[in-house]
Amino acid sequence: MKAGWAIKPLGEVCDVINGGTPKTGVIEYWEGPHQWLTPAEMGKRSTPYVAKTERSITDAGLQNSSARLLPPQSVILSSRAPIGHLVINTSPMATNQGCKGLVPGNNLDAKYLYYYLAGIVPLLNELGTGATFKELSGGKLKEVPVPVAPLPEQHRIGAILDKVFDGIATVKANAEKNLQNARALFESYLQSVFTERGEGLEETTLGKVCQFVGGSQPPKSVFEKVQTPDNIRLIQIRDYKSDKHIVFIPRNIAKRFCDAKDVMIGRYGPPLFQILRGLEGAYNVALMKAVPDTSKLSRDYLFYFLKHSDILQYVIYHSERAAGQIGVTKETLEPFPIALPHREMQEKLVAAISEVESETQRLESLCQQKLAALGDLKKSLLHQAFTGEL
Repeated sequence: MKAGWAIKPLGEVCDVINGGTPKTGVIEYWEGPHQWLTPAEMGKRSTPYVAKTERSITDAGLQNSSARLLPPQSVILSSRAPIGHLVINTSPMATNQGCKGLVPGNNLDAKYLYYYLAGIVPLLNELGTGATFKELSGGKLKEVPVPVAPLPEQHRIGAILDKVFDGIATVKANAEKNLQNARALFESYLQSVFTERGEGLEETTLGKVCQFVGGSQPPKSVFEKVQTPDNIRLIQIRDYKSDKHIVFIPRNIAKRFCDAKDVMIGRYGPPLFQILRGLEGAYNVALMKAVPDTSKLSRDYLFYFLKHSDILQYVIYHSERAAGQIGVTKETLEPFPIALPHREMQEKLVAAISEVESETQRLESLCQQKLAALGDLKKSLLHQAFTGEL
């Protein structure tokens, strides 16, 4: 810590002001002259500043809500659902009860405070309490230690972080765009493979060359956390993204099984109609296995066919129109047309698709690595800034 810096509790250098919401349904409380901000709206913003909100409130609404107008250059922190969104208001503004307004004293710069809090969001979350969702109380927030540098130093740090973070935001936007482009390119290629019509194709429907077998749902009372010789993994949609929620069930009650090469369909969203593979075990009712007639259709060709956009749009359309329908059904999928090349051509197409997919995944990995590195850079810069090393 540099000479001249001091560690002070936040409540000593800021006024901490709670937000509030008036009674719902009272027209006289809304569409008034005062800006009114919520955590959900804060989460949509890509810049530190907010000049205008999506909703406004009347004087009567303010009085009923017990909220107070925050002066310009206050730092607004979402204190629940979630903890950690931050903005600086440029006009007088009130907030709902999910926010805390921090009005800096004379010796604290708003931009400096904004960046400091952005660097300690994990700590703020740790201080939150609650079973359904965490909430950071005003009392806990006031105790948060703040390294207070001399004002000229605060202004210098804020200016440096502004410039650097603007550059990081530009690089991040480009990386995210490249990530989207890589995915879109693969989807476009996949679409072209399955919509172009050539000679020698057998025109049929999925129901004639494929069976769709739904899963079964054992009761949660039989779920087990530890694998034994007598149980088997229960595959659920979420398991294809993470191993955080692995469960097992007694092998003797398992009814539907899949291996790593089977083509699995996520019946429920979001997103609707996920095409999955790579796990082995018994699968639950949220999944459906697509079993091809391998004399006509390979599993790999079916896997990629089910991922192209025409069939996805078809499924979404029919799911929206079917009143009372729960998830994707085999009755929806069976009539969908499929043009089958001979097996040798299917293998060639699968090899070509796999090559494009591998290159797409390589590009996606590079983009993800860049995004992760940018996140780490921001954390490092914030740490240096508030330990006097910047």
